[in-house]
Amino acid sequence: MSSFAKTLELDPRLKLSPLQTSAEYHTHTHARASSHRPLDSLPSPIHTHHHISAPVPKDLQANDETSSKSGVGSIYFVGTATVILEWAGLRIMTDPNFLHAGDHVHLGPGVTAKRLTNPAVNLEDLPPIDAVVLSHFHEDHFDTLVQSALRKDLPIISTPHAVESLKALGFTNLTALDTWDELMIVPTHVSSSSSSSQPSIRLVSTPGEHVSGPVVSTLNDIIGAVPPTSGWILELHRGNNQNGRGYKIYISGDTLMVDKLKEIPKRFPKVDLLLVHLGGTTVPSAQLPLLMVTMNAEQGVQLIKLIKPLLTLPIHYDDYDVFLSPLQDFKSEIQKAAEEESEIEAEKAGSGGEGVSWLKREVIFWERGDKFEFGVQ
Repeated sequence: MSSFAKTLELDPRLKLSPLQTSAEYHTHTHARASSHRPLDSLPSPIHTHHHISAPVPKDLQANDETSSKSGVGSIYFVGTATVILEWAGLRIMTDPNFLHAGDHVHLGPGVTAKRLTNPAVNLEDLPPIDAVVLSHFHEDHFDTLVQSALRKDLPIISTPHAVESLKALGFTNLTALDTWDELMIVPTHVSSSSSSSQPSIRLVSTPGEHVSGPVVSTLNDIIGAVPPTSGWILELHRGNNQNGRGYKIYISGDTLMVDKLKEIPKRFPKVDLLLVHLGGTTVPSAQLPLLMVTMNAEQGVQLIKLIKPLLTLPIHYDDYDVFLSPLQDFKSEIQKAAEEESEIEAEKAGSGGEGVSWLKREVIFWERGDKFEFGVQ
């Protein structure tokens, strides 16, 4: 059980821009000029992927607005750790980072990183966003452009450390969740005669560690180079009493493979989708890689084996020059692990034939600008 539970009611009918007014935005930021007006929806995806293990139930394929909104969800990959979840009329964004290739971020005392990629959508072209879920307060997850441009009353959920930093920047609609704390997110616009079809999202903060080992952790506490970080479980339910199976998403956040993560499958044994932060981020620089602070490819595979999700989507893997474990490394580790598991399965079957590993079959390698769709049962 969590130490406390809160409720956040959101009404997407308001269709509020996530940005400050145009005058405030251009006064306080160095935004790139955009020839486009803010969008009402996200750009058309480059590719759309589907979760075949969780098809949309037939009873949700009707034209009823409530059923369609609560029965089908999607995740749009912007870049780095920024994704946008759309479900039940809500639009929730994670770790907003909208800098472009060549821009730099400050990651700690004497530590900077250069962005190598562009986001799939520009900050000034974002559609209405109902809330932000932030794993931790680092500029590659909440950059200076975002800090200046976002509405100060935009709902943001994050760690206690990040909330204090956001308060200092003038943000006012903040919810702090410590490890295993939870928040119920409820779309107030959905009316239903039956509680069994009333959608809700249960958001649970999960453990995460940017640094590991007592010596390194103590040193980090002293100099404050790497902030506390969190992962998240999002349980999407069609019923406000959480009847039915729903759909369960685990976002790892910027963590290493540490013992604290072993508690997650004990509390949440059935995860539908894992969004794993990779990259093998190293500090102080790519030229002087002394300390790894996010999972590399090998640790990413270890996390999959621990959580055993039905499907995995990698994110946060090649956007900055301090990411030394690119997506190709992860593909190679997945292939290696899949071959090893296939051999074991074949031996167990005693047939001598080719085994089939869930590990290889249930990982989707998507790109910025891709969308993933799933059904909520």
